Amino acid sequence: MGPTGVQVEDGTHSPHGYSSHKDAYLKRLKRIEGQVRGIARMVEDDKYCIDILTQVSAVTKALHAVSLGLVEEHIGHCVAGAASEADPDLRAEQIDVKVKEATDAIGRLLR
Repeated sequence: MGPTGVQVEDGTHSPHGYSSHKDAYLKRLKRIEGQVRGIARMVEDDKYCIDILTQVSAVTKALHAVSLGLVEEHIGHCVAGAASEADPDLRAEQIDVKVKEATDAIGRLLR
């Protein structure tokens, strides 16, 4: 098992925690993409600035929801996978790396 993958039932490695929810993430992101195109049309059509800001806020909230889902997947899959490493020294190192990745990502989301 590598530091980025967790062994699954068939003996292969699932590289990302979100893999089982990939279609749902893609669907949400396509919806967000449509919202962003709608905002661009609002600007092109000289819509009222507060209405545009309301839509920007909605897109921001939707992206935060996707981000939080991915953080949760990372913790549940990658951090938990690192914790299942048999070698104690390697396990501690992998846990530290995966927790740091999560912490750094959360920090970027909060900026």
